[in-house]
Amino acid sequence: MVTAAPRVERVQRKVVRVLTGTQVLGSASVTIGLAFSTLIAASMSGSEAVGGLAQTSAVAGAALLALPGARLAQRGGRRPALVLGYGTGALGALVAAAAVVFGWWPLLLAGLVLFGGASSANYAARYAATDLAHPHRRARELSRVVWAAMVGAVVGPNLADPASRVAASLGLPVGAGPFLLAAAVLGVAVLVVQLGLRPDPLVVVKSTRPVEPQHCSGGSSSPGGLRIWTTLGPMARLALVGVMLCHTAMVGLMSMTPVHMNHTGSSLRVVGVVISLHVAAMYGASPLFGWMADRLGRVPVLAVGASLVVAASAVAGTAPSHDAPQLAIGLALLGLGWSAGLVSGSALLTESVPVADRPAAQGLSDLVMNTGAAIGGAVSGIVVTVWSYATLGLAVGFTALPLLVVCLLAWLRRPAG
Repeated sequence: MVTAAPRVERVQRKVVRVLTGTQVLGSASVTIGLAFSTLIAASMSGSEAVGGLAQTSAVAGAALLALPGARLAQRGGRRPALVLGYGTGALGALVAAAAVVFGWWPLLLAGLVLFGGASSANYAARYAATDLAHPHRRARELSRVVWAAMVGAVVGPNLADPASRVAASLGLPVGAGPFLLAAAVLGVAVLVVQLGLRPDPLVVVKSTRPVEPQHCSGGSSSPGGLRIWTTLGPMARLALVGVMLCHTAMVGLMSMTPVHMNHTGSSLRVVGVVISLHVAAMYGASPLFGWMADRLGRVPVLAVGASLVVAASAVAGTAPSHDAPQLAIGLALLGLGWSAGLVSGSALLTESVPVADRPAAQGLSDLVMNTGAAIGGAVSGIVVTVWSYATLGLAVGFTALPLLVVCLLAWLRRPAG
């Protein structure tokens, strides 16, 4: 037992290094492939509505793969589940590239559904970082993997144009280039996971069988899939709903901000700066929220995330379409709220269920998170079209407000000591 702890610590350090590397590769490939997917789909189909389905298809794909990936992790560990996600994403990128070559937009949307597997693997990687983490460092370890996504998110879009030029030099349509590069990058991610994630952290933690926390609900016989919800305790359900609400609010408000700014002819450069600040806030602040969640507790930081989303909806929702500085502040607050909610909620969910049931609960969380994002993105477009961007901000704020109240009540009712 004396030698087991140092060995687990060494394995954990290796696991986090591998996961941060694959997170950079995965997030870069996703942004490479999706940076211009809306424009490509709209150009191929001649319809802006079809263009809007491009991003939705990828989000739907991530949701569809969440539970199969979780079941595979439950049976064989994190490594095969991540290989499935990144491998499916690589196949989807190749299908999307073929669709561009043949000029068939339905095939492009089908490829983007498969491409969503890369996002599914990226989300699942944050949980893999918690398997062997010390309970008092669990949120910080998770946040390191989330932070690494920022590197890929910044690098990825800048690689799309060179990839397009290479494709053109080979006699291929320029739109095929980003998808071919994304497929190659995801292929590298598959190799890194397959060769580097040894031993598998989930297999190790199951073999050691640590003592379960007092607040864990259920037992190892809990059902998988959607039925896992029936076995979750109050804290696990709060975590799952909190992550879903923060993610849905982020996607809904962020996706309509460029449309709102376009009403007064804001340049693409200005829109790009606003979105870049939003992305930087999403990922860049995750280590801070990881530290806060470990020091102050998961529920208080989840409450911080909800309050930031409420504040973001007020700031951005009241901003005129020409007021880029106010919109930038609002979107930055939104990114911070997402980060706080994702990091603290994911850590809370992980420690609120038994080890044997964690992959199923985590898969359910990613399923509802991505489903919420797909619905939020679609509904936000309808709200802005029928009413206004200000109405969307009001709706997002009122959606997050109950989460803030529940978190505060849960924190106030916590057991003494």
